[in-house]
Amino acid sequence: MKNILITGGAGFIGSHVVRLFVNKYPEYRIINLDALTYAGNLANLKDIEDKPNYTFIKADICDFEKMCALMQEYDIDGVLHLAAESHVDRSIKDPFTFARTNVMGTLSLLQAARQYWNGNWDGKRFYHISTDEVYGALELDNPEGDAPYGSEFFLETTKYNPHSPYSASKASSDHFVRAYHDTYGMPTVVTNCSNNYGPYQFPEKLIPLFINNIRQGKPLPVYGKGENVRDWLYVVDHARAIDIIFHQGKIGDTYNIGGFNEWKNIDIVKVVIRTVDRLLGNPEGTSEKLITYVTDRAGHDLRYAIDSTKLKNELGWEPSLQFEEGIELTVRWYLENQEWMDNITSGEYEKYYQEMYKDR
Repeated sequence: MKNILITGGAGFIGSHVVRLFVNKYPEYRIINLDALTYAGNLANLKDIEDKPNYTFIKADICDFEKMCALMQEYDIDGVLHLAAESHVDRSIKDPFTFARTNVMGTLSLLQAARQYWNGNWDGKRFYHISTDEVYGALELDNPEGDAPYGSEFFLETTKYNPHSPYSASKASSDHFVRAYHDTYGMPTVVTNCSNNYGPYQFPEKLIPLFINNIRQGKPLPVYGKGENVRDWLYVVDHARAIDIIFHQGKIGDTYNIGGFNEWKNIDIVKVVIRTVDRLLGNPEGTSEKLITYVTDRAGHDLRYAIDSTKLKNELGWEPSLQFEEGIELTVRWYLENQEWMDNITSGEYEKYYQEMYKDR
């Protein structure tokens, strides 16, 4: 039996990874570690919480002594590190929290794993999940045409050039992971992924926020003119990629995970509007009047686009869904799970779980 520690497993991407590993590998013991901050929600994992190979631990990755104790108590063989502060707007307002969690938290985990494994690297792996935002921004060479909107793409060899406190903190954590491989020989792997979407995403992010606002007839705030371009990846496809890379990825290597799926923000908004209106039975275009252009975000990167060719060629992964299919599944999920959304937006879930785990 392998004992796998997944950090941030109550969050959006983390919960999908936990679910996949718990269901796919009954011979593994999955330890889900999450601090249950505002974006962590154990309701995301109701369907697997009673599985015999699943354990939840409430803890902060910055608590180094706790991380050392957990490594020993559960005899950890592998770490899938997803725990992170991830919202750019929040990082602009509170950069210290991002530096603490994303940099010092990662360092705490790395050192705890290094000390416990103590040079016995056989069968061990530390897998760090990062973001494409560490690469900075790409030019918009083809602003009026269809995707791709430029001739350049982020490669695994692209020079780091972060522009926000969030991306700077993730870049720093990436460097620490690679440094532990180069300095101590720790078996590490790093992945940088594009924008994720799908079920269980916290509704501060564009797609779930807009689905909920359309349902309630609230404004849809679009930064600038909505010209910024992002590469979108369905979260279940990201979890599949993480699974493959954790088991088959080359030690010390980096893999980019993207959807080959560039969209301008304003076009994403219009697709979401059309889909929500259709599923709610509204006449087409009913909710376009809710679009509200707001002052652009400080340091807003113009374009992200990932080249996942290396991952496809070496490990055989590629996205399973076209964007229109993924959006249809995503919108249906949020509309069919309004109680989940209402609990999130009211904050009731956070009060419930903080009370449940206050003494643990």
